[in-house]
Amino acid sequence: MDNETPSPVIELRNLRIEDYLDLNMSLRQAYSSWGHVSWRRESLERLIDLFPEGQFCVTVNGKVAASALSVIVDYKKFGDNHTYDQIVAGESFKNHDPEGDVLYGIEVFVHPDYRGLRLGRRLYDARKDLCEHLELRAIMAGGRIPNYGKYAHEMKPHEYIEKVRRKEIVDPVLSFQLSNGFHVRKVLENYLPGDKESHQFATLLEWSNIYYQESEQPLVETKKSVVRLGVVQWQMRPFSDMDRLMEQAEYFIDAVSDYESDFIVFPEFFNAPLMAPFNHLGEAAAMRKLAETADPLRRRFLELAVSYNVNIICGSMPALEGDQLLNAAYLCRRDGTWEVFNKIHPTPSEVTAWGMRGGNEVKAFDTDCGKIGILICYDVEFPELGRILADQGVNLLFVPFLTDTQNGYQRVRHCAQARAIENECYVVIAGAVGNLPNVNNMDIQYAQSAILTPSDFAFPTNVVKAEATPNTEMVLIADVDLDLLKELHAHGSVRNLIDRRDDLYSVQFKG
Repeated sequence: MDNETPSPVIELRNLRIEDYLDLNMSLRQAYSSWGHVSWRRESLERLIDLFPEGQFCVTVNGKVAASALSVIVDYKKFGDNHTYDQIVAGESFKNHDPEGDVLYGIEVFVHPDYRGLRLGRRLYDARKDLCEHLELRAIMAGGRIPNYGKYAHEMKPHEYIEKVRRKEIVDPVLSFQLSNGFHVRKVLENYLPGDKESHQFATLLEWSNIYYQESEQPLVETKKSVVRLGVVQWQMRPFSDMDRLMEQAEYFIDAVSDYESDFIVFPEFFNAPLMAPFNHLGEAAAMRKLAETADPLRRRFLELAVSYNVNIICGSMPALEGDQLLNAAYLCRRDGTWEVFNKIHPTPSEVTAWGMRGGNEVKAFDTDCGKIGILICYDVEFPELGRILADQGVNLLFVPFLTDTQNGYQRVRHCAQARAIENECYVVIAGAVGNLPNVNNMDIQYAQSAILTPSDFAFPTNVVKAEATPNTEMVLIADVDLDLLKELHAHGSVRNLIDRRDDLYSVQFKG
């Protein structure tokens, strides 16, 4: 672990004038074929002063790696036949109109060294959120078509655009914009002088705001109210190696990310198939060999969390701390940071068969969607842990589990439901299904993963937001509203958190 390369720390925020040098350094790399390209300091400062919430950047390890700049315009003053300079007015931005109806994108770029991290999608999502919050009609921009120069001798711009739309040709700018919900309104001529790659053509792009109502998430630096959850009910099957296992994991991460989920959670011991080659060592030794995969798996999940822009609870897996064997659940955040929760209560069979030890820390984890907690399987059957996490402000409790029989599953399910009610939070349980006949002590699994809620009028009457089909590999995707929990805490029919008799009893963590 001492020699591993640290994962990048990603932050999406509003641009500041102090970012000026970083911004231009990355800008020149992004437009290296154009020669010397840069923003003047006074222009950038004027833009930030006029419209600070419309200027975004993504930093990687503290340095600006991508940026998106915009103004608000009264679009009818320009119509569909305009140039870039008419919008920015010689970088005076005098056309910025806070009372206008369109958010107009005047710049977006990603440093070429970071183009595999999907930073552009974060910037576009931030613009969409801002457009909805400001109740603007649309986002519009003039988009370059830099690969058109390779085809200009054989087709007109509109033919090129259609082939890109049909994915017969890939254009690094237009393909990305189409995949992010923009459509081409028309072709603009002489839009951006000097754009030789595009032959000075551009696409007039539009993204329509279908809501026209005030968003509860005004700026990118605020936490979300509605959180989208992805739950993987994982099929146990043989995998020849770690690469094959991670291909299956990435398949689910990719699918959940396409729905813009904020979290994805895997089950307990989802990596157990990798233990098959060690059966001859005996159960305890085989589990310790499996524990050697924990660090490589965590690193790969962290890369996927950043790349797919989703927070990942990596189920759980055996891990070694010194000579102690623990059951570890890694939280891999989409900003490139990670933390670990070690199962507090190993089951009797985990102790006797594998020599598992329990962890010693119960704490809430900060995320971009608020505080979350993690308990692993058997842990959720101890109500004290849920209460400790609730006292730390947890609204989302994730419970990766692995149960072989319906009896074991029902213990986890009903205790998880109790934790949701008594702690007024959402509880997410994720289990594995199928069988592993060639892995000792991992023969069969039974699960029905679910997203469970408190019990009051604002929540489903059966206190189940969503649940999987029993013993079938699948993904659950559902939204939960954290503001409903705030209302419940203060005005619920019963108020389990605030009605406790602290004068008579309390739960204390001795660790």
